[in-house]
Amino acid sequence: MTTALLVLAGVLLVGLVVAFLLRRRFLLSGVGAVPMWLRPAGSSRWSVGVAWYGDDALLWYRALSLSLRPHQRLCRAEVQVRGRRRAGPTDVALPEDVVVLSCATAAGPRELAMDPSTVTGFLSWVESAPPVR
Repeated sequence: MTTALLVLAGVLLVGLVVAFLLRRRFLLSGVGAVPMWLRPAGSSRWSVGVAWYGDDALLWYRALSLSLRPHQRLCRAEVQVRGRRRAGPTDVALPEDVVVLSCATAAGPRELAMDPSTVTGFLSWVESAPPVR
């Protein structure tokens, strides 16, 4: 009985690891997928994830999750970049070379951190939004 439970637990654990790896591979293989860190204003914790650029929204998925739904959805017409800075000593979870963008969104202020090469694409994507009527 105990052996059967251990085998079942092992099979479930292997299944979860495989599902996690397949989800990650799927997220990173899409066109327009970039690694990006996100931090809501007032929070001290950065969350790593994968962002997908869509026609009208940026879909951000947590890297350490099994969910197939995006954790954040930032509408392009509602995103305004307020500031730009390098990652500092208080941003311990971030690599040294990333750029942090302070953004105003409909859901409140957010900070997005990304590689310098990704910043140009993100800013172009935001600025090319159709005018709001």
